[in-house]
Amino acid sequence: MKPPILAIVMSTVISGTIMVLISSHWLTIWIGFEMNMLAIIPILMKKFNPRAMEASTKYFLTQATASMLLMLGIIINLLLTGQWTVLNMPNPVASNMMTAALAMKLGLSPFHFWVPEVTQGVPMSSGMILLTWQKIAPLSVLYQIAPSMNPNLLMAMAIMSVLVGGWGGLNQTQLRKILAYSSIAHMGWMIAVTTYNPTLMLLNLTIYITMTLGTFMLFMLNSSTTTLSLSHTWNKLPLIASLILMTMLSLGGLPPLSGFIPKWMIIHELTKNDMAIMATFMAMTALLNLYFYMRLTYATALTMFPSTNIMKMKWQFESTKNTTLLPPLIMISTMLLPLTPMVLTLF
Repeated sequence: MKPPILAIVMSTVISGTIMVLISSHWLTIWIGFEMNMLAIIPILMKKFNPRAMEASTKYFLTQATASMLLMLGIIINLLLTGQWTVLNMPNPVASNMMTAALAMKLGLSPFHFWVPEVTQGVPMSSGMILLTWQKIAPLSVLYQIAPSMNPNLLMAMAIMSVLVGGWGGLNQTQLRKILAYSSIAHMGWMIAVTTYNPTLMLLNLTIYITMTLGTFMLFMLNSSTTTLSLSHTWNKLPLIASLILMTMLSLGGLPPLSGFIPKWMIIHELTKNDMAIMATFMAMTALLNLYFYMRLTYATALTMFPSTNIMKMKWQFESTKNTTLLPPLIMISTMLLPLTPMVLTLF
């Protein structure tokens, strides 16, 4: 894609999301979603091939259905209340419809089927935008309508998402599919805490985005799309292999790393609200995610290449990819735990 066209398309995607973030009127929120959806499709089809075409079509159909459901919920709410404001939603039917529409946009279970397929079909850079930036707008709307949503429906979706995100990724070898299932599980954690403390959802989203961006950038630097190609990393870029190990364990939520903060806080919040069984269940299903992250770290940093590299001459070309954002992202996604009190005061 030519740079001017890419700039126009990206600015439309960004302005669509910002429009959703700053609106308190349902119609402008809906228009923002539509702008965002129509502009992201050329980005998904950057490398034009049948797989990208199929992935973009799946994405378009799912998001169009979600937009239709959202509009239906908005109209039902308008007929009953006579106003377009976001914060006024007394009717449970409209509220449930909007929750389902936003869950479809986010890829929460049981509307998760498009996420792995679309992420696998598009290039790495497009997959990165899909699993990070595209989550901001729907979650901001969920944040605003959290008080009027049905907590039982949210909890059911959270449990299913955490389970699907854990089970689905177990047998995968494709990195994009693994990250897609990881995204579904993280969305489940965010939704679980939305009813009790929506601000914690924002904290989880921020840390999730930094970890996922860092992971995608490490994979893109190495041009890896499968576990097999990832296992060649230590021979070529040993430092990158150890960084992948750190970010993977952080995504899994292990204690000395940043990924532990949201899990710790969400479990704390759930137990405080008499949901100890739910918290225990979610902590146990997080082990499934940890298992497939450990598989990746094992393939990357803990196994040796069949033949040791004794050649003095580099047989691969040096990577020319821009890595300016990588160091800060890695630092945020691994070293934030000591700053937890400060992070909590910010959120």
